[in-house]
Amino acid sequence: MARLADYFVVVGYDLDKRGGSEGQGHILQRFPEKDWEDNPFPQGIELFCQPNGWQLVPERERPSFFVSVLTDINSERHYCACFTFWEGLDNLKLPKAEASEVDEDEVPGLVQPAQVFAPKSLVLVSRLDHTEVFRNCLGLIYAVHVDSLSVPLETVIGNLLTCVIPVAGGSQRTITLGAGDRQVIQTPINDSLPVSGSSVAHLFRQLGIVNVLYLFCAALTEHKILFLSSSYQRLTDACRALLAIMFPLKYSFTYVPILPGKLLEVLSTPTPFIIGVNSFFRSETQELLDVIIADLDGGTVTIPECVHISLLPDPLLQQTQTALSMVLDPELEMADHAFPPSSTQPSTLKIQDKEIRAVFLWLFGQLFNGYRWCLHIIRIHPEPVIRFHKAAFLGQRALTEDDFLMKVLDGMAFAGFISERGPPYRPTDLFDDLIANQVERIRQEECSPHKVMNHIKELAEQLFKNENPYPAVAMHKVQRPAESPGHNDPKNLAMFPLLDDVTVQLFIDHAAAKLQTAPPVVKAELKGMVPSGPPLGDIVDRHGHVLANSARRLEVVRNCITYIFDNKMLEAKKLMPAVLRALKGRAARVCLTQELNQHVLQNRAVLDDQQFDYIVRMMNCTLQDCSHMDEHGIAAILLPLVTAFCRKLGAGITQFAYSCVQEHMVWTNMQFWEAMFYSDVQNHIRALYLEADGGEQSIDSRGQQESGPAAGGQELLGALELASEQSRLWPTLSKEQQSERVQKEESTVFSQAIHYANRMSYLLLPLDTSKNRLLNRSGIGDVESVSNSYVTNSIAGSMAESYDTESGFEDAESSDVANSVVRFINRFVDKVCNESGVTNEHLKALHTMIPDIVQMHIETLDAVHRESKRLPPIQKPKLLRPILLAGEELVMDGMRVHLISDGREEATGALGGPPLLPAEGAIFLTTYRLIFKGTPNDPLVGEQVVTRSFPIASLTKEKRISVSLSMDQFIQEGLQLRSCTFQLLKIAFDEEVASDLAEVFRKHMHKLRYPQHVQGTFAFTVGQSGKTLVEHKTKDKNQSIKTLSKNLVKSAKRTIGRQYVTRKKYSPPTWENRSSLQSELDEDELSVSEELDQGSLTLSSTIRSSDRQTMSNVVERACCRDYQRLGLGTLSNSLTRSKNEPFRISTVNRMYTVCRSYPGLLIVPQSIPDSTIQRISRCYRQNRFPVVCWRNSRTKAVLLRSAGLHAKGVVGFFKSPNATSAGPSQADSTSLEQEKYMQAIISSMPSYCEPSGRNTLGGFTSTHMSTSDSSDKLRQPKIGALMKQVMGGKEDVPGTFSRGALGQRARVISLSQPRVSGKARNPPGGKWGSIRGSGRLSAYNPEVGNRLSSKESPQPNGGPSEALFLRQQRAYLYIIGDKTQLKGGKQDSFQQWEVVPIEVCDVRQVKNSFKKLIKACVPSSATSEPSMTFHRCLEESEWMCLLHRVLQVSVLVVELLDTGSSVMVSLEDGWDVTTQVVSLVQLLSDPYYRTFDGFRLLVEKEWLSFGHRFSHRGAQTLASQSSGFTPVFLQFLDCVHQIHLQFPMEFEFSQYYLKFLAYHYVSNRFRTFLLDSDYERIELGVLYEEKGERKNPQVCKSVWDYIDRLNKKTPIFFNYMFSPEDEEVLRPYSFISNLKVWDFYTEETLSEGPSYDWELVQRGRQERLAEEVPDKPDTTTPKSQRRIVWPCYDSRSRVVPDAITKLLQDLQSLEAELGLPPEKWKDTWDKIKANQRAEAKLENRPSFNSSLLMSSNLSHQRRSQGVYLPESGVGSSINLAMDRETSTTSTPVAGRPSTSTLYSQFQSTESENRSFEGILFKKGALLKPWKPRWFVLDKTKHQLRYYETRQDKECKGVIELAEVESVIPGTPTMGAPKNIEEKAFFDLKTTKRVYNFCAQDSPNAQLWMDSIQSCLSDA
Repeated sequence: MARLADYFVVVGYDLDKRGGSEGQGHILQRFPEKDWEDNPFPQGIELFCQPNGWQLVPERERPSFFVSVLTDINSERHYCACFTFWEGLDNLKLPKAEASEVDEDEVPGLVQPAQVFAPKSLVLVSRLDHTEVFRNCLGLIYAVHVDSLSVPLETVIGNLLTCVIPVAGGSQRTITLGAGDRQVIQTPINDSLPVSGSSVAHLFRQLGIVNVLYLFCAALTEHKILFLSSSYQRLTDACRALLAIMFPLKYSFTYVPILPGKLLEVLSTPTPFIIGVNSFFRSETQELLDVIIADLDGGTVTIPECVHISLLPDPLLQQTQTALSMVLDPELEMADHAFPPSSTQPSTLKIQDKEIRAVFLWLFGQLFNGYRWCLHIIRIHPEPVIRFHKAAFLGQRALTEDDFLMKVLDGMAFAGFISERGPPYRPTDLFDDLIANQVERIRQEECSPHKVMNHIKELAEQLFKNENPYPAVAMHKVQRPAESPGHNDPKNLAMFPLLDDVTVQLFIDHAAAKLQTAPPVVKAELKGMVPSGPPLGDIVDRHGHVLANSARRLEVVRNCITYIFDNKMLEAKKLMPAVLRALKGRAARVCLTQELNQHVLQNRAVLDDQQFDYIVRMMNCTLQDCSHMDEHGIAAILLPLVTAFCRKLGAGITQFAYSCVQEHMVWTNMQFWEAMFYSDVQNHIRALYLEADGGEQSIDSRGQQESGPAAGGQELLGALELASEQSRLWPTLSKEQQSERVQKEESTVFSQAIHYANRMSYLLLPLDTSKNRLLNRSGIGDVESVSNSYVTNSIAGSMAESYDTESGFEDAESSDVANSVVRFINRFVDKVCNESGVTNEHLKALHTMIPDIVQMHIETLDAVHRESKRLPPIQKPKLLRPILLAGEELVMDGMRVHLISDGREEATGALGGPPLLPAEGAIFLTTYRLIFKGTPNDPLVGEQVVTRSFPIASLTKEKRISVSLSMDQFIQEGLQLRSCTFQLLKIAFDEEVASDLAEVFRKHMHKLRYPQHVQGTFAFTVGQSGKTLVEHKTKDKNQSIKTLSKNLVKSAKRTIGRQYVTRKKYSPPTWENRSSLQSELDEDELSVSEELDQGSLTLSSTIRSSDRQTMSNVVERACCRDYQRLGLGTLSNSLTRSKNEPFRISTVNRMYTVCRSYPGLLIVPQSIPDSTIQRISRCYRQNRFPVVCWRNSRTKAVLLRSAGLHAKGVVGFFKSPNATSAGPSQADSTSLEQEKYMQAIISSMPSYCEPSGRNTLGGFTSTHMSTSDSSDKLRQPKIGALMKQVMGGKEDVPGTFSRGALGQRARVISLSQPRVSGKARNPPGGKWGSIRGSGRLSAYNPEVGNRLSSKESPQPNGGPSEALFLRQQRAYLYIIGDKTQLKGGKQDSFQQWEVVPIEVCDVRQVKNSFKKLIKACVPSSATSEPSMTFHRCLEESEWMCLLHRVLQVSVLVVELLDTGSSVMVSLEDGWDVTTQVVSLVQLLSDPYYRTFDGFRLLVEKEWLSFGHRFSHRGAQTLASQSSGFTPVFLQFLDCVHQIHLQFPMEFEFSQYYLKFLAYHYVSNRFRTFLLDSDYERIELGVLYEEKGERKNPQVCKSVWDYIDRLNKKTPIFFNYMFSPEDEEVLRPYSFISNLKVWDFYTEETLSEGPSYDWELVQRGRQERLAEEVPDKPDTTTPKSQRRIVWPCYDSRSRVVPDAITKLLQDLQSLEAELGLPPEKWKDTWDKIKANQRAEAKLENRPSFNSSLLMSSNLSHQRRSQGVYLPESGVGSSINLAMDRETSTTSTPVAGRPSTSTLYSQFQSTESENRSFEGILFKKGALLKPWKPRWFVLDKTKHQLRYYETRQDKECKGVIELAEVESVIPGTPTMGAPKNIEEKAFFDLKTTKRVYNFCAQDSPNAQLWMDSIQSCLSDA
């Protein structure tokens, strides 16, 4: 029974304490005056009566009612029902202060009200929650007062305070307060179920299902929740509803349904809460960052970004949502039915409320089912102590990873749940019943929503019954006040009177006396045994599938164990790898433990060494895969076993298995030990009582509880049942019996504690006690591991003292193992003994015992350790030595390591084949490489050798990792080494490698990777002894060159030296501190010549003799050879200044004074003097001014390169020449000189000089649109479109293509051109690729594209567009510049150059992209995330986009050059992107660069001489380490590879050649790619030494020499498909879809390592062959000729070579057998080609361009490309081809060039007119050479036409047969083709001239003569 109301309080407005802007309330009266003993008066009630603050109002408001909840210090809840009404106050009564306050607020001119109203509250405080009853009672009191009823208020209040009602039991109680009223109070049947009325249903109506589920999960996982509403009662209801759905968990944090405004700072408390606040304070809640705000009125739930709510695990969440929607919206299911039932209304609110609660009850039933099987009962008497085994619970349900459940189980609410529901003997409720009896039903029904609904309806009925056990009785009769009196009449309402407290007190005393005399109410508490429900069944994983672990695997495990114990070691060894793989599955692990259990006899199993070793390995493997939650299962079962298995080491010394399985984190986990301890204690206590009851069952020493609850299910009597029985009997026992039981239990716990102290010391003390592996690694004593179990009896005090003293940090100070172990065990003992009530004496005894136990154990271990050292070690594979290059030396000898598999799947056997990795072997560090060599761990491939290596110079990232190998128990330290040759070494050091040795290894590696100076790299140190990296002072044979280069550098320094005078004395840097001077030598920030005094600029015109020598050397350099080839001038004519050449070679930079990073000799316009050059150079970054690097031999357009302009130069650069300025400023004069320079370049172009003026270039005079011009018409808009795509288009620019028309995606703009007659201004067609707009480049000058695409552009001012001719010409010079650089330039319409602004990729972009590319191609670990697949990572790296951009710009430049405009590439510093673009342009435009010599020359000229910073970008030295690795050159090689793929017949070198360069440009094996410029190379004396004699013939210093030598020996670099076309210009596609990932990035050969160090691979193969030879004598078994080729192991190109290589190899071996001197492969190949040609001529079957493809009928890939058209709707290119053929050749349709060549099956329309055709050599006009042409004799048209090639459509010339006079045999003239007999020549005489012809041989010549003769005679 309980009081209905504890206190009645009247609270009013406090007129005296009117301080600030807000009033205060104060308690006017309270009854009873003194506190109840059992229930003190709650503080602060006045705040809660007016949560928004106490305020006076001008108008009377209606009375209000709400219930707030206060929680006292014992977390008891008090319900305060507040009834508030308003009483009038006369203004006269207000004190002055009040009046003045009011005045301030009022608006002038308003009349102040004569009366204001103050609030008054009647408050009823109770511990029961009967909202309606409180409302009625307070309403009644108000009614009595207002209506002045005859009943005295004191009586009513006295009755109210003395009313006593039952708390629960379902009874009804009628009460009356003595004012003619009557109420029925209904109590719930069961007190433990919450009463919710219809509040839950309302909450769902207000917020919706998903929102409430969010709040529900947030409350359970301890987040802060805030409700907002403008209604107080709704806040209370919502909070009540949230608590109701949490049942059976109880909320134990701050709970304030209505929070007064004055206490808002409570919201920033760090602890979780559920609080309601009036919407009035919404603004104050805005800045709360971690609070979930639910707005009841608006129906929203706002979750801040930083809050992550864990939701219910997956199937459950879905099921719950479905069930809730079926309850709240039953019509949803029927909504789609054709015949919906007449009505499916949702239940009434009250019923719906219970249905919703039933859904949550059902949900908890699923979440917590089986929880009682994870309870450990550790004491029964004097009261039960119970622990929950969280790990077991989660492990059994396979939910160890589930975030939500973890948090719930760790939460306070669940701790309360366990302490309340844990005891086995107590009253039970609906939830207990659900868990015990309905789990099976829930499991079966969970898939069918309707059955679930039926179940929920049943539960809802029980919940409803609990609140409303009887039908409602209408016996309420409550007085309500009459219609409230007129508000306007102030006198109408009297003030609430002061009550007479004596009268009320009398009532209360009277009632108290009565209670004392009354007999006590005896309530029979129905206690009973709590049923446990069915045990947790099979492990069900998240998707409801029972985890299948195939029986086959378990069979393997069983067999292996049987073999081990039967001593069949070989069999066991074979099975071992399979067993270790199988043990990844949990079932196999359990199976292993069960099998091992059977081999233990009397707690002991003695094994021999090998058995012991295998068993230990299996145990380690089992433990290693345990997740930290799952260990309860496996580690727990293994714990008794590790102390059972042992081996004899010597006299009386036994080693147990535990000394070998210590390396697992499980053993350092305090929670694991607690759980184990409690589980054992429970078994012993159970045994204690079973024996006492007659020993029905002997104790099972291995404790069934450990083998999982399932085993517990078969026991006769579970521990909980036993405990329940004992608790029931407890009151019946005598005092002696009781204390005896308590004492027995206590000593049981005590003995277990001793046992565990021993066990822990076994597993925590390492075998070698000098190493403290385990404890140091995990801060073992950290408090976080305190509890996995819940503490029910308060142990806070005792815990505090044991924890504060040792917080786990002391381990670090005293690393003494013994101490840390003792401390760990002490902590454990303190905790468990306190929890399980061990007496203090016993605890002290334990503390004294533990150090002795540990000490004893250490002594035993020492002996064991000593003996185990003597055991013969297990045989490890012997370390294999790597083969070294000549001059390569070992820095560190091999250290035994394991190579671990990374994210690449091939080697691990994931894609088929046995796993080659992990492998065991050694890592070697040499002066050049890092090499791993070893053998796979898998015995099936144990004979193979695995090699992985990369050059030390290519190491990009090194990171320490710790690795646990499945075979070994130890977690080793390891390294992960990444190389930019796309290799990754993940190695774990073997335990025999001391950790300091590993450290030495790292240091050496760093030293070699980042030497102090370039001279420390392998290319320089090779051949010296590795110990001394300093230069030897030997007499130098190559003296002259050395002095020469020294002189050169000296004189350069003399000149440069002056610039440093102002800063500091310049001294030539020594090698040691060279790096510090780097800024001065490498990075000329603005430019070197910035501060030179004028005197140094006037170089003497006579070159000194020492310089002459230099010059002769420089002339030999690549640049000069190329300049001469291109006809850009020779050194002699530049010295004698012959004026007829437009360009000259300038020696202005011969001392490297103008630009340090340029070569000594440069091509500049003839008209520009050197002095101008020096001035111009200042405008460019790094002084890299524009110089010519290539000239198109046909159009004579030139390609220039330079750096971007300095910012100051840009504006000046575009100023119009006639700009008025006060005086010629410095900037102006420079920009004028720049203009002059540009003009000089433009003037050099022949097209500029033609008399007919600028229009010739455009060829756009539409009136004379001749046949030959038609191709130009085709090309014209194309370049404009190209240009726009490169620059990007803006939709809003008038007169440009819109983006759509451009076709961002798939439009391909160009096709191959018909050939045009060879006049200079009409370019021949070429191979076309295409360009796609990159879409990111937006703003640019629209005129540029327009001028190119001949679109008119309206004037910006709206005037008429300019005269058409101005827009129609093409500019003579295009400057490709960086967009960011070219802002603010004004474009002059008469200028002859035009700027094309493009976006270039920054070096940083390349660097980051490369990092991502490496990670994509060589991932460090396998990933199953779909977002991390190879292609996704490749896309994210954006590498392909960068290639696309470079290729796109290059194709544009090629196109411009080909149409006769010159191009200047002027990007960034002129040494990265510029170099890439310029090199690619030359490669695409000039076939020479696609040969071996040409490509070498291209790289030497553009990359080496023009100063690409190889050392800096490759981070080759310590100084450049920070800048990181940026593979600009690799990007260029990748672009070349893409072009090679598209045009395989145009390159003399193979793809392997490109890979070879890509590998060696970072390997530092050769000196070629070291240093940043020619200047640095000369300074080091590297540049010319290659010409001197070689000291060491094996050591090639130049990669080119090496390639030449190798190329002579083997065709590895040669491309057999090489068959170039003359003057072929390539135009590759640059779409990303056309680009392929280079296999250089992904391929590897584990059998021999990278194949780019050819000698190593060759020697390795010879060794392998030598090994295989001795097997010969064994002829008994026939040897199979078949070989298995493994991906990633074998080198496919060697095992399966291409046919030609194979034939050449066979030839060589045949020659060797015959004893002939072997012929060079190249000679053989050339001979064969020559023979083939001869045969072809005999058959008169012309071969492709007079060269031959060996492969039978490979048509030329992409000779010319058919593509679908830019705008036309023609479907396929085949139709196109046919269209094209039917139209006549002479007038090609604009925009549809020929594709016929792709389709040889379509006969040309002219074929019927071709009577005779073939190749003839024709002598050109005067002084022109002989050229092969394709001649066609046409009888019909009576003419002899000739074409450039057979494919050509455009005829190059016609000889009319009508004009022919005679055909006679001729004689060879000068320059005729060689090796052709005399009789093959014949002459054709016409009226105009004599044509000289030459056929392939004499019969052919005769045929031609006859045919022509017959044509003439026919006519």
